[in-house]
Formats: sequence, C-alpha cells, structure tokens
Amino acid sequence: NMTMLTMDARRASTLDYQKSAADRSGLHRLFTAAIVNSQFREKLLSEPELALAGGYLGQAFALSDQEKTIISSVRARDLTDFAQKVNQALKTI
Repeated sequence: NMTMLTMDARRASTLDYQKSAADRSGLHRLFTAAIVNSQFREKLLSEPELALAGGYLGQAFALSDQEKTIISSVRARDLTDFAQKVNQALKTI
C-alpha cells in the first residue's frame, strides 16, 4: 500500500506540472511577440510593465499574477538573458 501511495503522489505532481505548463500559453505568446517584433522586444527589455500593460496586437497577455510579477522584475540585456531569468524564476514558484 505504501508503494501505491508514493506512486499516486508522483502521478499527481506530474499532472500538476503538465497542467501548469499548458497554462503558460500567455508566456508563450509573450515570447513569440518579442521574437517577431523588435519594437515589442525592446519595450519588454526596457519597460516590462508597459509591455505587459500594452499587450500585443490589441490583446492582453493571459498571465498569472506571479508571471506578471516575475516579468516586471526581470532586467536583462537581451531576449535570451530575459528568457533564462524568467524560466529560472518560474522554477521557484
């Protein structure tokens, strides 16, 4: 029984991780916008709060409060650095 309990717990945490990864579509859209649009990318790197507030192509980014906080607080020299810092911060939540 103890083994099954451990397996169930592991399975639940895997499902939680998969769910949270799927829920990160707003982040995916944010980074896609930054890749394809240099103006948006520069704004994201220099003024992330304004970049988030403005959205992209008239649509807001579907981000959690934690994701918004992380993005707003990251300071990076380029998009690669920005992505690495955001990814690192997401691992802690």
